[in-house]
Amino acid sequence: MFQKMMTGALIAGIGAGLLAAVLHFAFIQNYILLGEQYETGELVHFAAPEAAVATHDHAEAADHGTAEPAASDHGAADHGAHEHGDGETSTIERNALTVGFTVLLYVAYGIMLTVGFAIAAQFGKRITATEGALWGLAGFAAFQLAPGMGLAPELPGSAAADLAARQVWWWSTVVATGLGIALIAYGRSLIATLAGAALIAAPHVVGAPLLDGYYGYAPTEVGAIFSSRVLGVGLAVWVVLGWLAGRQWDRSGAAA
Repeated sequence: MFQKMMTGALIAGIGAGLLAAVLHFAFIQNYILLGEQYETGELVHFAAPEAAVATHDHAEAADHGTAEPAASDHGAADHGAHEHGDGETSTIERNALTVGFTVLLYVAYGIMLTVGFAIAAQFGKRITATEGALWGLAGFAAFQLAPGMGLAPELPGSAAADLAARQVWWWSTVVATGLGIALIAYGRSLIATLAGAALIAAPHVVGAPLLDGYYGYAPTEVGAIFSSRVLGVGLAVWVVLGWLAGRQWDRSGAAA
């Protein structure tokens, strides 16, 4: 039974992790790279008017024959090409690490779901692919949606409160939300439902650790798009993870 459980969790986690990596590169990574440019100072928020003036001045200088010599431009191009070669290798390594970490993360989530299936099976619950997808929705709510209501996905270049305080609140929210959803879904009394609702609400009543003031290098518009895409990708991948894990569980008869 244990071997069947782990095999199903691995298959589901690898499949969901690869999907998450593809969606990450398609919808999220460009905004991370953009945030890093603001964080390092390569781009500056509210600098567009100055940049436009500088471009206009440079064009006027070129019209009057005062632009930099072509040789200088050629040298800069050679230097840029050399840096591009190094950057290309670095990008490949970064993308490979992203894929590896994402797959490992969702394998871990798949194991958690499968352990949950085993516990539910002990109480006579049958887990199918559809049921697994619902578990995936619950996992998304516990691990991303509920914590994101207090601590939005953080874009590079954004300010944030103390890391240790945020981690404590994040994990507390995950545990409380997961237990609350379980009580509402499988509790057989009004008291269990009310207790579940109270657990889900508790971290938000306490409140996430936030800064006294808001500041940062990245534009808020970029952070908003980043956060919405992280949550959207998370929703899709968690549902697929739950569906795959439930399908593997049902097909293998792991509960038997």
